[in-house]
Amino acid sequence: MKEIFGNRLGLKASQIKRLENLGRRRVPPQSIVSHELCRDLCALSAETSRQIGLLIDRSGKIAQILMGEVDRIVIPDLKDYRLAPDRLRGLRCVHTHLTESPLTQDDLTDLALLRLDLMAVITMTETGAPEAIHWAHILPGGSESSPYQIMDPIPPFRPEIDCIDMIQALEAELARKKTDTGSQAGSERALLVSVFTGSRKDAVDSLDELKELTRTANISIIDTVLQQRKKANPRFLMGSGKLDELSIMALHRGATLIIFDQELNPSQIRSITDRTEIKVIDRTQLILDIFAQRAQTREGKLQVELAQLKYILPRLVTKDTAMSRLTGGIGGRGPGETRLEISRRRARDRIRRLEQAVATVQKNRSQQRSRRSKKGLPIISIIGYTNAGKSTLLNQLTQSRVLAENKLFATLDPSSRRLRFPRDIEVIITDTVGFIRDLPKELVAAFRATLEELENADLLLHIIDISNPRHPDQIRSVETILAELNLCSIPTIRVLNKMDLVDSEIRDHLIHRLDGIAVSALNRSTLKPLSEKMEAAVEHLYGNNA
Repeated sequence: MKEIFGNRLGLKASQIKRLENLGRRRVPPQSIVSHELCRDLCALSAETSRQIGLLIDRSGKIAQILMGEVDRIVIPDLKDYRLAPDRLRGLRCVHTHLTESPLTQDDLTDLALLRLDLMAVITMTETGAPEAIHWAHILPGGSESSPYQIMDPIPPFRPEIDCIDMIQALEAELARKKTDTGSQAGSERALLVSVFTGSRKDAVDSLDELKELTRTANISIIDTVLQQRKKANPRFLMGSGKLDELSIMALHRGATLIIFDQELNPSQIRSITDRTEIKVIDRTQLILDIFAQRAQTREGKLQVELAQLKYILPRLVTKDTAMSRLTGGIGGRGPGETRLEISRRRARDRIRRLEQAVATVQKNRSQQRSRRSKKGLPIISIIGYTNAGKSTLLNQLTQSRVLAENKLFATLDPSSRRLRFPRDIEVIITDTVGFIRDLPKELVAAFRATLEELENADLLLHIIDISNPRHPDQIRSVETILAELNLCSIPTIRVLNKMDLVDSEIRDHLIHRLDGIAVSALNRSTLKPLSEKMEAAVEHLYGNNA
């Protein structure tokens, strides 16, 4: 017997029984709804003065009975029915209207958001008899403002429209549209979203950086959306109507992912994912995913997993309402834990083990630093914004082969090499993980063992990509992180990288304004002034005995 979804308050026992009996009925697969079922739905709807609906699968079985209110009906969570960019839900919704009004905007929004096979409304006469069936279906290739097609109403005594053939044709067209857009099987396709309250220029710059992060994660970008608000919505970040439009756009374009440029708190993640079928992540999750892809050593993998778990723990949530959420303690003991509680407990246990492992890494690094300090070798650490050219510079200075790519966070694991200056002065030069604006606090905490390498540095080389128009903001971001790590007292040389990509007049102006040395890390011949300044700085710090 099918359970009734919705408000049953005020219904008579006989009416509830008649509703439950609807679940035993079958609908011819080629029909929207049978004439007899259409008549009985209208009679019950008129008797209860409420909208009544059915979710019908493609075999004609009643999957769900819906009990609505006078003016609306609510569709339950359909997570058990899988969804793909080139497939419809496999369910059609048929419900009554107490007046002669046809499909409403809410009906059409549900059709598009839930990707139902079709949405149908049965209008009624004053006597409670069915008058007409108004229906609509998804329109592949339609505009984003109207991704559906409203068909001509049909009489309730002839509801046959060749449903199955029509649905198969729609899905074939959806599959063709997906192929035309060049989407590869298994690849993620993202819609990038920024909701900002401040300067539009800052929001555009931040969104450009999000694009670079997205490409680094090997995710295709479908489109970007910018929305300015006086105040961010505490529940959805944007308005609920705009979120519905965004979801429809994503579904229409075949997106598998929505990426927000702003960090979403746990309640916002829950609210947004409850309202859309598409996977939603924020900037922090994207950075964590890139770190997970890039980590090569056991140490790096430990630190990334710890950062991910600390981020995910407060966001662990389940929509499964089949099990009661039992609590521990007096009055709350029951047969066992829920899956949600088990997941949280396991995450906390794993975090404790990872923290112990990272503490061991920290101890080992401390011992390595002690051994290096006994040898009396000065330490130079290369720092800078991600993709500024740190690894490339290390390779040129030391003739090594550390991985260097034109991607954000190409290397995570620190690399140390020896460097000998012409005056027979030997130093250790270390490459560190790249910084980024609003570096997630989980990453800063997890990578503290790595960042502590900077505490023992005698000299810092701050690499700045002067070809990037956002370099002033990047300098501020790096210096902010250095201040948070209490490293501002260490002598620093500013290295203005990628000088070959800017005009000579601009380069000279930046050298004067930033008090730096211009180089091209790809061209070894440009590094001589930098080497001389590094050597002079080390001599000044250590004297003639360095």
